[in-house]
Amino acid sequence: MVNTEKFASRLNKILDYYDLSAAAFADKIDVGRSSISHILSGRNKPSLEFVMKVVKNFPEVELYWLLNGKGKFPSVPETPSAISSETEKKDSSPAYPPMEEKITQPQQNISQTVTTMSGSGKKIQKIVIFYTDGSFDAFEN
Repeated sequence: MVNTEKFASRLNKILDYYDLSAAAFADKIDVGRSSISHILSGRNKPSLEFVMKVVKNFPEVELYWLLNGKGKFPSVPETPSAISSETEKKDSSPAYPPMEEKITQPQQNISQTVTTMSGSGKKIQKIVIFYTDGSFDAFEN
């Protein structure tokens, strides 16, 4: 669960970093100005839609940092040289190999595959994939 007071503090850091007023920030992410005011005052908790709009419109904001303060802000994208030197430092291979390509399978096939994989008889309604650049894809059945 998101701590509303700490979330508001992180939201204030974003406003300061971009030198935006609450009203300008609301306009930029296409939400009502009162929504920002209510979140900053602690009256309301942020919705998932609100959080995703922030992450989508401000790529330097990491999702996990915004939600629970873990990570860093502003995020610095890794350069290829930084990635290769990081890989050379590690002696053991990761538990899960990195994905080299984005899955390009049509949405229908994904839905069928995932439905059969569940095995519990429950039908999956939606799958959301979050990427490290802050973007995401949503697949609905």
